[in-house]
Amino acid sequence: MENIQPTKVKIGLIGLGQRGTATLRRYACIPDAEIIALADLSADALRQGQALLEQGGQHNIALFQGESQWRLLCQNTQIDIVYICTDWGSHARMAVYAMQQGKHVALEVPAAMTVQECWQLVLTSRETGRYCTMLENCCYDTFHLGIMEMNRKGLFGEISHCEGAYIHDLRTDQGWMSYTVRDHLGNPYPTHGLGPVCQLMDIGSSDHLRSLVSMSAPGHINNTLIKTERGRTILLQFDERTPRPYNRLQTLCGTLGFAQKYPLPTLQFDGQPPITGAEAEAKIESHWSSEMRQLITEGRHLGVENLMNYVMDRRLVHALRHGIAPDITVCDAALWSCVTELSALSASAGSKPIEIPDFTKNP
Repeated sequence: MENIQPTKVKIGLIGLGQRGTATLRRYACIPDAEIIALADLSADALRQGQALLEQGGQHNIALFQGESQWRLLCQNTQIDIVYICTDWGSHARMAVYAMQQGKHVALEVPAAMTVQECWQLVLTSRETGRYCTMLENCCYDTFHLGIMEMNRKGLFGEISHCEGAYIHDLRTDQGWMSYTVRDHLGNPYPTHGLGPVCQLMDIGSSDHLRSLVSMSAPGHINNTLIKTERGRTILLQFDERTPRPYNRLQTLCGTLGFAQKYPLPTLQFDGQPPITGAEAEAKIESHWSSEMRQLITEGRHLGVENLMNYVMDRRLVHALRHGIAPDITVCDAALWSCVTELSALSASAGSKPIEIPDFTKNP
């Protein structure tokens, strides 16, 4: 990929719902990037988005309002990358079109809803030479960043099992997501739990996901078990219909150590008593890389809404400006997202084992 090296990375954003509007606010704090174009179905949303950007000193913003006007945004020659913050059913087709127009793409999660759409993202990225990354902010959780460094140093030994989840009581939520997940038979929102786990287990490089079995209980609670090529296991959970406290599990089991974020940060190493709470957090933070420490410190100083998002955005803009692949590749985005369909297929077939595609190869 070529090095963009613009004065600022030029962003076109599609979708001004909750996540899109939050992106506008976030990028007021991100140097070396600016949002120059907005697309949405609603004229009111566009006016509000324009006003938000102008408050931050950005002017001459191109606005695209209407059902298909997002295509014109993708054709804008000034734009380097298209951010897609629409409902997830439209992610893949918008991303494919944007790449075909020569744009890099960043997608909200999940990147696609079917295996076929996942392959479309991978193949289009290969054909066009455009990056397609997923905005999985949980991969920039401060706990995860520390655990990743500790794992690289071998402090946990060989990882044999990991757990991830999206457990969030949304029974009173009336948004589109609540209605969309209601009829899904498996795990419709797997990437918050699976992304960090795959990074810890080096999935896509030294190991690959092989197969899964999935089962759903009344109340829309889903449990999916995944096995890797090396025989390691992953437990993935989804629950947004019971009164459980928010939890992403973030559990690592290794031959020399154990780590878990929820409900209380916990570390335990072979032959030593467990460390919990503030003591565990301090030990994890002591292992942040110098780059991540700097970004986290910057975010805290700026008082950003969400540190995970700030680190994610800074890392993506850095990659674009230096012509290097984003941390989360198109193959990662496809792999983590394909569990959406595969978990439903398994659960609806009585927990039948389902093979998981290897998106680093050809279909």
